[in-house]
Amino acid sequence: MNAALPPSRSRHEALVDVGGGVRLWVWDTGGDGPAIVLLHASAGSGECWDLQWPVFAEAGYRVIGYSRRGHFGSDDGDPATTTPASTDLLRLVDTLGLERFHLIGTAAGGMVATDFAVSYPQRLLGFVISSSIVGLVDDDYQAMLQRLLPPEFEQLPHDFRELGPSYRAQCPEGVAHWNAKLARSGVDRVPLRFANRVRWADLQRFDFPVLVLTGDADLYAPPANARLIASRIPSARLAILPGSGHSPWWEVPELYNREILNFLG
Repeated sequence: MNAALPPSRSRHEALVDVGGGVRLWVWDTGGDGPAIVLLHASAGSGECWDLQWPVFAEAGYRVIGYSRRGHFGSDDGDPATTTPASTDLLRLVDTLGLERFHLIGTAAGGMVATDFAVSYPQRLLGFVISSSIVGLVDDDYQAMLQRLLPPEFEQLPHDFRELGPSYRAQCPEGVAHWNAKLARSGVDRVPLRFANRVRWADLQRFDFPVLVLTGDADLYAPPANARLIASRIPSARLAILPGSGHSPWWEVPELYNREILNFLG
């Protein structure tokens, strides 16, 4: 987590109504550059991007992050009437006046982002699938996930699942800071809903640039998973980040940021 950051830039925070009286906590750096929208993991919130947004803003981008329903700063809403998270995202970007933008989704945020990309491909300039199993429902993919993630896996501590062994061994202060953010994040308070049952055929139709990225020690979304997903998207390129588990944005931020900025061009 010891990333060298550019001089601090300001950002504006607000609560944005996405319908049904539900308000999402949003921050926005503003600016005239192309927009980047960041989608956090299940074990996280819009707070998680402190090592990204100053770097991306310094590179000339307008950077936007938010917390999904039930996560830090955002309303829970009524679980019985919860809309798909991709619908909330659509209402959010419409409210912010974003016609087209780059979308970066990590872990469960990558599942929401993929759902959005299937429904609204015309809105995307580029798409980063970061450390994510993307929510595919095809039988062959689901069978692989069952081999990869036995039921007992979910009983392990969050930091064991989310952070790689090298990081946990070498950066105890970073692990403690990550856990402090996790405690505020609101993990799994509101179950995710999706608009689509995403299949391989949907990914094969993506006609915008895609970066599939993961850490080489990611237990959730290992390199084999990332290679498989990238192989099914004609416009995709692949990046495997050394020394990282499921949270490269936190574990190896300088490498993560550089890979994304190189992709965005």
